[in-house]
Amino acid sequence: MTENADDQIGSGSRGWLAWIVSILVPFLLILTSVRLLLTPLFVQLEYRTPNFPADPYGFSQEDRLQWSLVALEYLLNDEGISFLEDLQFEDGNAVYNARELKHMVDVKNVLQDALIVWYIAIGVMLLLGIFAYWSGWWEDFKLGLGRGGWITVILIAVIMVAVLIAFSVFFVFFHQIFFESGTWVFRFSDTLIRLFPERFWRDTFIAIGLLSLAGGLGLGLAFRRR
Repeated sequence: MTENADDQIGSGSRGWLAWIVSILVPFLLILTSVRLLLTPLFVQLEYRTPNFPADPYGFSQEDRLQWSLVALEYLLNDEGISFLEDLQFEDGNAVYNARELKHMVDVKNVLQDALIVWYIAIGVMLLLGIFAYWSGWWEDFKLGLGRGGWITVILIAVIMVAVLIAFSVFFVFFHQIFFESGTWVFRFSDTLIRLFPERFWRDTFIAIGLLSLAGGLGLGLAFRRR
């Protein structure tokens, strides 16, 4: 950077560019946390947590691992729904019914869109960082990161309170935002519920919250105004 780099871009422009950075931070931290949990390791750890509810219809832990990892693979690959539609149990019955398959298509679409947002946010943040370094608003960029960290902390704190106090209500609200009404309701005997009971999702949201909270605190403390 040149000596008079601070003069290359006006203070007003530096201000709103720094706010763009701050707004991007929660998206990056939350979606990064989501992506970190979309791994076989998290699924394996979750099924082994103390007092994780057993399947009353007969899935063993090994069964759950087998079928849940196939479901995870489907969500992250480029295959169509036939990837799951053709699955059968040893007795010849289909693993998923039509309603479950429709929901998995919806989940995949939402997840793929979220990952696209994540990639775009990473790219924009990198470009803003490079631009900030060479255009004389590097300090504003860092302040934007710190402010975004604190915004994330506040946002996650609110969500975590909702999850811990009334997870069922929060879970319904979450689905109403992202999915068509009624398409995500299943019988307790359906495979999706047997593989992923409410406890699984509660722990998942808590894990996402803790990871995002840690990232937000890290940024907020590292780049706080001195």
